[in-house]
Amino acid sequence: MRLLSLLNLLLLPLIVGSLVGCSSNFPPPTQKLAHSEAAINQAEAAGAIEFAPLEMRAAREKLAQARESMTKEENQKALQLAEQAEVDAQLAESKARTAKAQKTVDVLQESIQTLKEEIERKATNP
Repeated sequence: MRLLSLLNLLLLPLIVGSLVGCSSNFPPPTQKLAHSEAAINQAEAAGAIEFAPLEMRAAREKLAQARESMTKEENQKALQLAEQAEVDAQLAESKARTAKAQKTVDVLQESIQTLKEEIERKATNP
């Protein structure tokens, strides 16, 4: 029993040290940052600045934090932030596309209503 406890006490610092060492050897997520930036640009092109400003701001802030984390060599944190930025940008893009589609539907419904009224007017006044 004592031997196992002593062994555990000796192994614990080695395990913790190796885990810390692994996190510092995590490669810089430069490709993920590029993907996140592309997602932000795509969302902007879709009109997300107008239709999803909060999500766009969150995406930009997280991308900036990811870049800052990379300069501090906190690569794992940078990766997580870049992934979050990408998801926020994708959400913003989806919201923008949905809002644009809804605007189109509203315009079409208004046109349909106008046509119905015109048909009814002509039907009652031949």
